[in-house]
Amino acid sequence: MLRIGCSREGFARARTFTRETLRGWSVDHLGDDAVLVLTELAANAMAHALPSPAAGEPEVRLGLALGTGHLTLTVSDSGDNAPVPGPSDGSALRERGRGLRIVEALAEEWGWHPRPPAGKTVWAMLPARPLI
Repeated sequence: MLRIGCSREGFARARTFTRETLRGWSVDHLGDDAVLVLTELAANAMAHALPSPAAGEPEVRLGLALGTGHLTLTVSDSGDNAPVPGPSDGSALRERGRGLRIVEALAEEWGWHPRPPAGKTVWAMLPARPLI
């Protein structure tokens, strides 16, 4: 589990944490997709999370779990709103609203659940097949 703040440094830490964790699990071949999905989920959380009273800025928690045949990525934030993918109108030039569409394209499945007493956790499962 890693906590990051809303900053370039926070996102850089998230990418490093993901790559180092996957390398430690000997599944670093999953790195590119996992980093992209986790970054998109974290960016979405940062855009919609409520600020932490103590920190004064949004904070998210990142998690990774390796299971049989899949890697689960989680991002928890203090916002209660359900994540909603942007419109699928085919506009590749759109600057916002594509993150969850990218997650949908790369993940076997994704979803979210409330995190009492406030907040939510968004998760995505990536296939974790070994290299042959």
